[in-house]
Amino acid sequence: QVQLVESGGGLVQAGGSLRLSCAASGTIVTTKTIQWYRQAPGKQRELVATIFIGSTTYYADSVKGRFTISRDNAKNAVYLQMNSLKPEDTAVYYCKIPMYNTYGQGTQVTVSS
Repeated sequence: QVQLVESGGGLVQAGGSLRLSCAASGTIVTTKTIQWYRQAPGKQRELVATIFIGSTTYYADSVKGRFTISRDNAKNAVYLQMNSLKPEDTAVYYCKIPMYNTYGQGTQVTVSS
């Protein structure tokens, strides 16, 4: 059974940084496309970043230049480095493996102004 566990969220001031982690079990992250989504209160879940099997990456325009998605093969994990955080980045962040349509439980990120 494929499981994803996100961690690393928290409260940070605007301009600060956080690194989110997504630990996978039941699958090997290097062989899958992995995505980070976020959902703010009252809003739809939106795609933030994708890392494809060949390590090509994609970013939403709203985070381009500030966020970086990466993969750690040894730890079978995917990360989302978030810099220059803004209050509008406040949301619950989820990782997802599209192949299995599986999300983790999410991790809360709150950015204060």
